Amino acid sequence: MKYNEISHFSHPQHTLTLDYTETPFKCDGCKEVGIGSHYRCSFCDFDLHTHCAIPSLSIHHPFYTKCSFQFFSRPPGNTPRYCNACEKDVTGFVYHCKSCGFDLHPCCAKLPMVLDDGETNLYLYRKVRAPCHKCGRKGRSWSYRSSCKKYNLHVACVREMLVENWHELYFGYGKGIKKLENRIPSLKNTLQTPHKRRKGKVKKCCEMAGLALQFVISAVLGDPTSLIAGVIGTLMS
Repeated sequence: MKYNEISHFSHPQHTLTLDYTETPFKCDGCKEVGIGSHYRCSFCDFDLHTHCAIPSLSIHHPFYTKCSFQFFSRPPGNTPRYCNACEKDVTGFVYHCKSCGFDLHPCCAKLPMVLDDGETNLYLYRKVRAPCHKCGRKGRSWSYRSSCKKYNLHVACVREMLVENWHELYFGYGKGIKKLENRIPSLKNTLQTPHKRRKGKVKKCCEMAGLALQFVISAVLGDPTSLIAGVIGTLMS
């Protein structure tokens, strides 16, 4: 077996090979959207986030210091479950804490605590009392907040935007190969701009908020790289 190949319990008939794509895919493990580096079976069109392909049997998260999350290949129990990070349904691979009942998608469980865009750091918080630049509401799900404390983005809002556009993402393009710019949902007009400032300052504020959104999307998709964020950023212009 090559160094970039793995065997996985969810797809025993073939090995999975490390691949990279700028086309969104649906992970066959956690059932969520992904992009970038992942493991794939080209024979069966089977894809896994790297976090789903090589999961940890158990993890601890700094937001839940008393919890021990165990990896499950399917949601435990018979009742619907949702991810405590992004508030979306859990329908596949999941990290579950038996004592507290908390659940985390594999990619949400591995969200970086800090995203560095080269100018401003974005820090992951369990709750932020400032309004989100996407929905304008406070509280809610985990959020990324800039070091200047002016820009906040709910992980739930980013996930919702991806889910709402999933049909267009996955099915909405015609025959042939198109560029990524046509496959990622448009981000225009998605940011709340309730700023009463001079035009130049408002523009700069929105540009920074848009840049933050690019990096958070990259992290939620399972590949928080500047390359993916930069390509997504072309849609902001």
